[in-house]
Amino acid sequence: MSFSEELEFALSITKQAGEIALSYFHADIAISKKSDNSLVTEADKLCEQLIRRSIMKDFPADSILGEEEGETSGKGNKQNTKSRKWIIDPIDGTYNFARQIPIFATLLALEEDNEVVMGVIHNPAVKETLYAEVGKGAFRNGEAIHVSQIAKIEESQFVFGGANRILEEGFWEGFQQLLKATNRQRSFGDYLNFAYVFTGQAEAVLEIGVHPWDLAPMKIIAQEAGGRYFDLKGGESIYTGNCLITNSFLYDDFHRLITDI
Repeated sequence: MSFSEELEFALSITKQAGEIALSYFHADIAISKKSDNSLVTEADKLCEQLIRRSIMKDFPADSILGEEEGETSGKGNKQNTKSRKWIIDPIDGTYNFARQIPIFATLLALEEDNEVVMGVIHNPAVKETLYAEVGKGAFRNGEAIHVSQIAKIEESQFVFGGANRILEEGFWEGFQQLLKATNRQRSFGDYLNFAYVFTGQAEAVLEIGVHPWDLAPMKIIAQEAGGRYFDLKGGESIYTGNCLITNSFLYDDFHRLITDI
């Protein structure tokens, strides 16, 4: 299958960023806290700088939103009426990275006119890359992936992010209902929670209290893998800080239980 120039670029640059991350992975690396108490390392900053420089060189008209350096505008392109934004998480799972747990990844997505059209997740520690672009399906290391076909919530595996954030954001009652309704419940951490749903190894993933750079590639990969993505405010935005992704059969069950609070 032929992919777009943008996806080929994203696959290449996330692998280059991954090489930077790996060079720091087992090193004695300085860790600091940002204003929101999340962690940041020198590797996070260097990975984002690499990706930003490359986008500005190859796609100078496009704007950029990154975890470490915020949002910058592109030069604009009068010949292309679409608004385009690259969204970067240089190291998703910095807590894991800082403690030498190999569940972390570089995330990169492209948004056109407020719709995510391409996304890449690259974990250099385990040599895993998941990616998708609109209309072309979803893949892991070159092989097509698809969400599961399990159609009963009582047979499903449910994965989730930080339980503290679920509590703080007021979704605890709905979360408990999902725990009771599902067969198995686990939190593998960060991008891996999503990956298991994309590949049919779990049926739903809940993330609360996160950022657009955490969710942008997850949305397009979920949709191209045959799944459903929704935020918890009645839409499909990556900017509300929350999302629940399910396979195509269980959307109604999960949506009803998490929002019936």
